[in-house]
Amino acid sequence: MQGNIRRKKLRKQAALSPLTAIDDPVVAAATLITSIVSENGPVLPQREAVIREVISGIADKKKTDEAVIYAKWAASQIDDATLVIDKLAPFLRGRLDPNEREDLLRMLNRVAQGGGQSVKVADQRMLRLRQKLGFEVN
Repeated sequence: MQGNIRRKKLRKQAALSPLTAIDDPVVAAATLITSIVSENGPVLPQREAVIREVISGIADKKKTDEAVIYAKWAASQIDDATLVIDKLAPFLRGRLDPNEREDLLRMLNRVAQGGGQSVKVADQRMLRLRQKLGFEVN
């Protein structure tokens, strides 16, 4: 039983490692958005194009490419969007002002709606994200 608990703890730590390396708000935003929208399946080229489009609104081309490539890799390593929200939303909360945090939510909605078939972001994911970003939640 203790071995099982220890292995679970190690798996969780290994899952977080792609997130602990993130020290840039642009990469964090791209990873957060990509993880949430890829929860129901892989990021198809049309959706990746929308991710690139929204990230290019806050970064230059080189930074956008770097952020999207890292985000896709990190999202493929971590299959639980809740872990990503719990790790990256507090990081972003400390680096973004309230208007920028609202922009982040709009970017997520835009990516979820774009790219061909829209993706329904689970209400509990949005609620948790808003909470972790410091917004008042009813």
